[in-house]
Amino acid sequence: MATDVSPPSKVHPRYPSTEEFVAEQESAEFGELRHSYRSFAFPLTIGFIAWYLLYVLLSNYAGGFMGTKLFGNVNVALVLGLAQFLTTFLIAWWYSRHAAAELDPKAEAIKSRMEGGA
Repeated sequence: MATDVSPPSKVHPRYPSTEEFVAEQESAEFGELRHSYRSFAFPLTIGFIAWYLLYVLLSNYAGGFMGTKLFGNVNVALVLGLAQFLTTFLIAWWYSRHAAAELDPKAEAIKSRMEGGA
């Protein structure tokens, strides 16, 4: 079976030295990338864990409140449980937008410099 795809290149990528990695890690650009990531991810992670623990604690210790019917057979526990899924997807969507706009361009610049030896 013939294909139009050329074989993979025999050229091996340039691997940075340990000193280059350390120098990059100490650079202002890498520090800015790390700060951008941490200032977004850490607060959202802490907030989501707090929100999840609130749901668990309410489920265990506030059964009367969680069993309150809102309409039909839909109660507070069901609404808050579904809200857990909704917030999970919203956080993932928000992070992907943040990463594409803020993190990926900075990381790609660092990667290009490291692999290109610039």
